[in-house]
Amino acid sequence: MNKKLNELKKVNAENCVTLILNTHRTAPDNQKDAIMLKNLIKEAEERLMNSLDKKTAQTIVESLTNLEATIDHSHNLESLVLFVNAEKEIAEYLRLPIPVVDRVIIGDTFATRDLLRAIHLTSSYYVLVLSQQKVRFIQAMNDQVIKEITSPFPIENTDFHTSSSIEASDAGRQTNLIAEFFNRVDKQVNIIRKENPLPVLICTEEANFYEYLKIADEKESILETYLNGNRLEEKAGAIVKEAWPIIKEHVEKSNIERKEDLDKAVGTGRFLSDVNEIMSAIKEGKVQTLFVQQGLFQPAVLENGSVNLLSENDEKPKEMIDDIFDEMIEMNMNYGGDAVFLPKGSLEKFNGFGAITRY
Repeated sequence: MNKKLNELKKVNAENCVTLILNTHRTAPDNQKDAIMLKNLIKEAEERLMNSLDKKTAQTIVESLTNLEATIDHSHNLESLVLFVNAEKEIAEYLRLPIPVVDRVIIGDTFATRDLLRAIHLTSSYYVLVLSQQKVRFIQAMNDQVIKEITSPFPIENTDFHTSSSIEASDAGRQTNLIAEFFNRVDKQVNIIRKENPLPVLICTEEANFYEYLKIADEKESILETYLNGNRLEEKAGAIVKEAWPIIKEHVEKSNIERKEDLDKAVGTGRFLSDVNEIMSAIKEGKVQTLFVQQGLFQPAVLENGSVNLLSENDEKPKEMIDDIFDEMIEMNMNYGGDAVFLPKGSLEKFNGFGAITRY
């Protein structure tokens, strides 16, 4: 998804059409998704016909319709985003595992905020299913298994175990043998993480978790919490279903901690909340992080370099930007900045939008 985000945010051309809609994973609800998509295409068609010459508008609508025909709604997740631009011959869609606000956006760039939000809220990670006899290693994203690593895993403890009753009665000797086995496992984990450096959630019993932390070479890559229990014989899908709530809580906690950075910046000269001040700072490459409340969208027009926000009752001019926050997020990313999306209500005192500058 990161690769696709980078590709789409580089597109700058007239009449970039983005359709965004909530969808459903299962029948019969997903039968409604096709109807919703047709309604959004109809809305896009009306807007294009009102702002473009008929031939250009029809070309874009045809691309939308052709793309629509390729979508199998039985594979839908929580949402669907379509990107179409006739000039650049772009017509593609992405399924996202997050809820969205249904809308049509037409501008000089694609609306990629929901992709960025999905990346922030979608978590790829490993689950290390650990015991003293055998270890499995699973790659997952959210509550879905990507794959179970089958080489060199599963790793069985055939070398580091007691061979006599005397050694078996020596607790210190047993602990050392377990540590040696865990160390061998850890070396293999880090070889795989070098190619794809994702965080690791350990699934094991409490004693094993703390013994593994003692020998781990890259402790910062391991979550501070763990999935309790011996689940060696469970299917990978069942393990990941149990792991996901832990990962989700970890991600949400991390985002809340980022808000503390915003609170600390208030009064230091590095905090901005006025939209025009933030826009100017972005253009100067000064903004480090934008903070956006989830579900916040704001149409606007740019006039003489200033941002003029539009209300629901204002006339919608042709040069209107459907969502100025999406526009600013993309601009800031081009300068190396990032964005944090926080739950509704968490940015009320900042009117849902704020920024920390680099200096």
